[in-house]
Amino acid sequence: MKVLSGKEEEKGKAYMHHAAELAKIATCLRRRCGSVIVKDGKIIGEGFNSPPGNLESQRRCAMEKTTYHRKVTDKTCCIHAEERAIFNALKNNPSKVEDSTLFFVSVDENGNPQRAGKPYCTGCSKRALEAGVKEFVLWHENGITVYDTEEYNDISFKYSE
Repeated sequence: MKVLSGKEEEKGKAYMHHAAELAKIATCLRRRCGSVIVKDGKIIGEGFNSPPGNLESQRRCAMEKTTYHRKVTDKTCCIHAEERAIFNALKNNPSKVEDSTLFFVSVDENGNPQRAGKPYCTGCSKRALEAGVKEFVLWHENGITVYDTEEYNDISFKYSE
């Protein structure tokens, strides 16, 4: 992993702010997140979290996770911003996803970007690896941090609160 500085940091902040704007339109009732996928300086995929297909009938935000049967391994309520950005990039720019960079950020109730904790979403890290995303970027307290997606996936599987 590396923390961006200089011109790379400024570009990274611009992508994070774009992802934050997407997070502001997220409809998940638990957390508002946004994500962009970038290749060769251009955004090729965008996403925010909301119910599958943006269908209100599929909203699960109010369900308590403990009510799911133990075989339900994905206890998230909505499609994640990262997933939606991957789907969007694969749909609209399939030949550009390989070796791309995914930026992810969540916003607080006032729409301000929040600093991320340790990588923990194994679902998104696995999907990013499968799609060919090369780097996964979070905005930590110490700066915008770039992870190789394989490294991000390994860290996610070791997560503990």
